[in-house]
Amino acid sequence: MSQTITIDPVTRLEGHGKITIQLNSQGEVEDAHFHVTQVRGFERFAEGRPYYEMPSLMARICGICPVSHLIASAKACEAIMSVRIPHTAAQLRRMLNLAQMVQSHALSFFYLASPDLVLGMESDPKARNIFGVAAAKPELGRAGVRLRRFGQHMIELLADKRIHPGWVVPGGVTEPLTTAKRDEILAMLPEAHANLGLALGWYKQFADSFKPEIEVFANFPSLYMGLINEDESIEFTDGALRLIDAQGNTIEEGITASRYTEVIGEAVEPYSYTKFAYYKPLGYPQGSYRVGPLARLNIAKRMGTPRADKEMAEFKQLAAGPVESSFHYHHARLIEALYGLEKIEQILTDPLILDKHVRASAGVNRLEGAGQAEAPRGTLNHHYKVDENGKITWANLVIATGQNNNAMNKGVLQAAKAYVKDGKFTEGVLNRVEAVVRTFDPCLSCSTHAYGQMPLVLSLVSAEGEVVDRVVRS
Repeated sequence: MSQTITIDPVTRLEGHGKITIQLNSQGEVEDAHFHVTQVRGFERFAEGRPYYEMPSLMARICGICPVSHLIASAKACEAIMSVRIPHTAAQLRRMLNLAQMVQSHALSFFYLASPDLVLGMESDPKARNIFGVAAAKPELGRAGVRLRRFGQHMIELLADKRIHPGWVVPGGVTEPLTTAKRDEILAMLPEAHANLGLALGWYKQFADSFKPEIEVFANFPSLYMGLINEDESIEFTDGALRLIDAQGNTIEEGITASRYTEVIGEAVEPYSYTKFAYYKPLGYPQGSYRVGPLARLNIAKRMGTPRADKEMAEFKQLAAGPVESSFHYHHARLIEALYGLEKIEQILTDPLILDKHVRASAGVNRLEGAGQAEAPRGTLNHHYKVDENGKITWANLVIATGQNNNAMNKGVLQAAKAYVKDGKFTEGVLNRVEAVVRTFDPCLSCSTHAYGQMPLVLSLVSAEGEVVDRVVRS
């Protein structure tokens, strides 16, 4: 008789999800899925609202990465306005996005992932949390708390609020940076560098002890996509998207926000409320790809700051082509956080960073606009249509978690097949399957947005596990 193992809820990630593992009569894994079980309808909420309200509305999608939604939304609005924002505003937005990236990567690495890395996959689940990490390795635990505080406090200094700030608006930002705030951020950077350096050094020392996990944590060839600058350095706020294949060859270059829907499609599956993004020329699921820290380091030739460039060069030695195992997302996050600290320091030395001209004004000049930015978890695309009065008539959001969705499901199946044998498993085995999802750091609250009418599937399952009736609303 077949058996289903259910992990509900999946722990130490943002949002609500579960994993199901299907075993055959011999106790071998036949299939596995990662289910996103919540649905939110932000596109529908937006309809009828003035376009200039969109950034602050869209920031409410997430309390962890609201800044990325602010920026992608503001860019879509600026496309509707046909306006170019001032240089200083662009630099301030870039710093804000980097601060968010640092704090979010600190949350992912220290709070969500490090309990597995420090205490072990088989450790007592009651202690497998940030408090257990702080007890076992006080310096590392403190570094995580302080590094996240740095990012959050910097967001507060720039935008007046740590969560859901309204500082980013269509046309730029609402207020310039002051000398006092610039100096306070500069004064915080040495400690942030020290905390990041401690974590990076520790991780590189102990990563090899997780070779079995590295082999089966979503370790397979795929496409990768992320923002990149003209000099092929990594980018989070501007630039255009590059898509590479499993060998590292570029298959699409210069994907702007307005071209995004020409290149990327979205599919749906009955077991998840999150969509599955794919590269249209290859179709679904063959065109599935990965985004986020691992993808960004795979598509870029350099980071663009001195210490991060050295770390990236070392990272790329992990493989002859793209680094495939999603376990290495952890390493990539720390390198990106290092880049963020170095880049913030560079931007603060810009002679125009205190300039008072930080906002451009315009009205509705186009009835459609799209914007994109990198969230900590990967690329965001916001696409809006408006009427002549500037009210939203249609909106669609493509979220990083949806773009990683197929890879997460394949990774869950790969790990389950590696660890569940003869129908036998332990809590530690199931924790490893969960940990595959945690490597991607998905934001499930961000990821569930209706496009048109989402399908509804109701299945009646017998005690033997057979589907005896099924109703589908298309």
